Amino acid sequence: MTTHVTIIGAGLGGLTLARVLHVHGIPATVYEADPSPTARTQGGLLDIHEDDGQLALAAAGLLDEFRGLILEGRQAMRILDPDGTVLFDKADDGTGGRPEVQRGELRQLLLDSLPAGTVRWGRKVGGVRPLGEGRHEVAFADGGTVVTDLLVGADGAWSRVRPLLSAATPRYVGKSVVETYLFDADTRHPATAKAVGGGSMIATTPDQEIFAHRERGDTLHAYVGLSASSDWFAAIDFTDAAAATARIAREFDGWAPELLALITDGDGTPVVRSLHALPTGHRWDRVPGVTLLGDAAHLAPPNGEGANLAMLDGAELGKALAAHPADVEAALAEYEEAMFARGTGSGAFDGADGLDGAGPDAPHALHDLIAAVMRHEQSQ
Repeated sequence: MTTHVTIIGAGLGGLTLARVLHVHGIPATVYEADPSPTARTQGGLLDIHEDDGQLALAAAGLLDEFRGLILEGRQAMRILDPDGTVLFDKADDGTGGRPEVQRGELRQLLLDSLPAGTVRWGRKVGGVRPLGEGRHEVAFADGGTVVTDLLVGADGAWSRVRPLLSAATPRYVGKSVVETYLFDADTRHPATAKAVGGGSMIATTPDQEIFAHRERGDTLHAYVGLSASSDWFAAIDFTDAAAATARIAREFDGWAPELLALITDGDGTPVVRSLHALPTGHRWDRVPGVTLLGDAAHLAPPNGEGANLAMLDGAELGKALAAHPADVEAALAEYEEAMFARGTGSGAFDGADGLDGAGPDAPHALHDLIAAVMRHEQSQ
């Protein structure tokens, strides 16, 4: 195959695709809007699963390097009632199959595995238009353009490439998440550090949830989920950290102090993230010379699968292109059929409905669900 692949977006999916293509000797260029790899934080911990994310890393030839990034002990899981009662507490015994790594470190591993110049930073896409016969022109905000025979949109929820294939747009799912950090938690917030434990902790009701995990050292990273309209969140000034967190905390009145501290005692400015999703089963008819991967293709509320699926999409697309060097369209058709099935099957338990449907007994229902999953895994 001599077709140069143009990838929009240097997230985990786009970089995995570029790496797998490089392994197979297929040239690719990644265009990324961020001005540099360190322009913004890359999120917290990711659990990389044996049946998707780790398969992608194996296809990329990076599994051994990945193992060097694993944070030991972080697969521990605790489930608490809002009053702080521990409902479920499982230590990390090394058999969970979902080791945790820092997202930024994993992204850097992928970046370091690519030839110099593969990623072009500061190239924000302004628009894309078809030229016919499978060719497309990408126009950048700085006025530059590129023409490509094979375009891949790995550019996330608000993809500029998606309109070439689909009229679908993400919808707000009725919930947003506020991100907070507590630094030096073991010494400055010992009760909260104890509540979170050595790995992850979740406490939830039908309309509220606090999910927290321990990153490197004694940093706690929390995601505070609340069912409310986008207008409700828009009315909060999140640049005023104290006032914003106090407003959010009022919605959690009666929760244990050690849990509320994850909202009120955070270091730095809290960040609100609205949760959106594409229609379940989102798919499109084959359009020559272009495809999508990751959130651009099958955006869903957080469910532990997003990054893993994006990486597997990238790896599988790279493998399909390598397997069909003389027939790009056959490669894209093969990839898309498998990807559509993966995307449809990924939302069985997600931030929008997985807990909300559990009713007032949500923490206990989550405990039962995790226990059932564990029993299933142990029986395999």
